Amino acid sequence: MGVEIEIKDLTKSFGKQLIWGDVTLTIPAGEICVMLGPSGTGKSVLLKTIIGLLKPDKGSVVIEGIDIATCPEKELYEIRKLFGVLFQDGAMFGSMNLYDNIAFPLREHTKKSESEIREIVMEKLDLTGLIGTEDKLPGEISGGMRKRAGLARALVLDPEIVLFDEPDSGLDPVRTSFLNQLIVDLNAQIDATFLIVTHDINTARTVPDNIGLLYHKHLAMFGPREMLLSSEEPVVRQFLNAQMVGPIGMSEEKDADELESEKDMELPPLPPIPPQIEPSSGVPRRSQREPGVWCKENGITPPPGSFEENMTMTTGS
Repeated sequence: MGVEIEIKDLTKSFGKQLIWGDVTLTIPAGEICVMLGPSGTGKSVLLKTIIGLLKPDKGSVVIEGIDIATCPEKELYEIRKLFGVLFQDGAMFGSMNLYDNIAFPLREHTKKSESEIREIVMEKLDLTGLIGTEDKLPGEISGGMRKRAGLARALVLDPEIVLFDEPDSGLDPVRTSFLNQLIVDLNAQIDATFLIVTHDINTARTVPDNIGLLYHKHLAMFGPREMLLSSEEPVVRQFLNAQMVGPIGMSEEKDADELESEKDMELPPLPPIPPQIEPSSGVPRRSQREPGVWCKENGITPPPGSFEENMTMTTGS
């Protein structure tokens, strides 16, 4: 069972440069959440702050009653055992084979015997579809396999929270689809809390239970997937539907002249909300909601064609 992450009034700067300020959200236990935002908005910084690698200027990150931002180093060391992290490039040790890379956290943080370690490592290799590759070095396998190996390593301590830093970075659309299905299947099996930082709009539209958007040094919105995919808020609508019309420009914000030139332009219609990816087993995840329930409960009419099983996702521009 995953654990809740309560973030309140979180602010982070590097020198005089504010990255984001007063970020407040609750990441529900056992659910899949995606964090989006234009490049440079501090998504990876948020992950590093949640795990305690960076200290915020102010605010709190509370997990099981412990504030990551202010707790002593000894407590931080213990609370980090709840986490598994999949870094952008896999962050594998190049001189170790995959088996030893995946076994590393068990040897570092537990007193398990080598036979126990082998059983766990082989289980995680099987879970991520890597049986037979354990003797290979990271440089001998593809980028997609390195991602899965990094995920296997993130899972060996049976974490209650798993952080994914752009897991689809550098992957082609087909392998991204396989990885997305793997993420959904893993959540169904281990029921941990997942937070995914990504730029991939299809991932954001089909994988998570909740979506957040960082923009212009603040959290623009966070909530259930259907809430953001049906939102008329300009920056949310523009980003989640990959549209050119809206406040986001090449340099994050458009200038006044650009915005003025767009004021009479008709916005493209919102595309249909696609079905959420379901576990391969066919058994719904604990946190999975029935399609359309949020819209119905909040009196929102979803875009035409939403939740159709065989629809093809389209985005306006």
